[in-house]
Amino acid sequence: MTQLPTQMIIATMNQGKLKEVKEALVGLPIQLLSLRDYPLIPEIVEDGLTFTENALKKARAVCQATGLTTLADDSGLCVDALEGRPGVFSARYAGQGASDEENYRKVLEEMKDVPDAMRSAHFVCVLALVEPNGQERIFEGSCQGRITKKPIGNQGFGYDPIFFFEPMGVTFAEIDSAAKSIVSHRGKALRQFAAYIRRARDARI
Repeated sequence: MTQLPTQMIIATMNQGKLKEVKEALVGLPIQLLSLRDYPLIPEIVEDGLTFTENALKKARAVCQATGLTTLADDSGLCVDALEGRPGVFSARYAGQGASDEENYRKVLEEMKDVPDAMRSAHFVCVLALVEPNGQERIFEGSCQGRITKKPIGNQGFGYDPIFFFEPMGVTFAEIDSAAKSIVSHRGKALRQFAAYIRRARDARI
């Protein structure tokens, strides 16, 4: 990064994700925009086979359409007993346009006969930063947990109500976004990204 951008687009319509990004980047001298500010950008088909492929595809497309530095994320839940599913299909696991609840209830249904000892899972988050000059960076975080037998908690979004985080003894839907960001997959990736931006600000790398 040769110059710190004054504006950056977070390539998402998901308000939960946007909130987490803003909290991680608080204090940085960058105006953060989202796809809600650019309603004419067509929907980007996430047909990659990996989280990295999808994140890069989104970031490249939005950067090209706007001419602005773009941060895109692809993240999801990988359940060991389901051979890594939902994986890259996490956002649409129960079908295109499915709600968060429909998605996590499909996982619970598929896991109904799986014993506690085999309910391990992990979240993955990949952030792709693409600049108009063609520079690209990848930041990745993960978080280990297990799948509950039923949804617990009413905070968060996505699969948070069924993801039990052992060290805290709660699901991600039982803690606020500030506490979650300390340990979550997205929080880890965002801290790497924020550190990179701060280094760029301080040293103009």
